[in-house]
Amino acid sequence: MPEPKRGANDNWPGLAGRITERVHILPIRVYFEDTDFSGLVYHASYIRWFERGRSDFLRLLGIHHSDLIASGRQQEPATFVVRRLEVDYHRPARIDEVLEIHTGCLEIGPVALWLEQTAVRDNETLCRARVQVVLVSRSGKPQRLTGLVHKAFQSVLPN
Repeated sequence: MPEPKRGANDNWPGLAGRITERVHILPIRVYFEDTDFSGLVYHASYIRWFERGRSDFLRLLGIHHSDLIASGRQQEPATFVVRRLEVDYHRPARIDEVLEIHTGCLEIGPVALWLEQTAVRDNETLCRARVQVVLVSRSGKPQRLTGLVHKAFQSVLPN
């Protein structure tokens, strides 16, 4: 499979959301597939949206999943995995609503990042998660957060 070109989505600059005041914001529309039989957003949909938020946050920080997993000269191919996920559901969302997924970095450790993510509708928090992600090699060993990854997340830590 050919590697995606970095400029391939230049016609859609807002597709990955934006970083404002150290927080990544990704707009999400609620579709029928995101709801359960009651017409409310199914709880796992928030988890899926939070994953998208983390991926696009990385992308806008200049960290691409495809680069991490590609074989490098210095280190084994790696990827971020969720180690811990704590979720609180506050209010429901419904079909056709437009939400924002907010992602911010709370803490950088030697091998892990703590992120806070919220699903927001009109400045009201619907769902909040604390997520710990770890960079692991293809063989499953935790990797130190150094170089580009560490520098990128240092730039978005709260003051």
